[in-house]
Amino acid sequence: MHHLHAHLVFVTKYRREVFNDDMLTRCEEIMRDVCQSFEAELREFNGEGDHVHLLVHYPPKIALSKLVNSLKGVSSRYLRAEYTGRINRISTGSVFWSPSYFAGSCGGAPLSIVKDYIESQQRPA
Repeated sequence: MHHLHAHLVFVTKYRREVFNDDMLTRCEEIMRDVCQSFEAELREFNGEGDHVHLLVHYPPKIALSKLVNSLKGVSSRYLRAEYTGRINRISTGSVFWSPSYFAGSCGGAPLSIVKDYIESQQRPA
């Protein structure tokens, strides 16, 4: 049994307001599939126009940086292919995500607090 949780935040390139509700829903589906392929679980997901928040439960055999690279890479490929018109209008160039990301360990905080915070992040109207 393991209890490794990370709060991840990914920001779009140049903080462009790319996401609408439909794209956020699709992004969540993609990221949930990526997590499953790593034997991890996406416990919570939310976002706004220019960033997403994830709460991920992952096994100790997984390097968090490899999971993050896969989450960002796979989601970028799928979202760019499926929402080409919208992304081209907003013009993020050839890169979807900013190269940096936030990863915070959630070992000390009660998960309910982290989940409440992620749920409180607004989705665009």
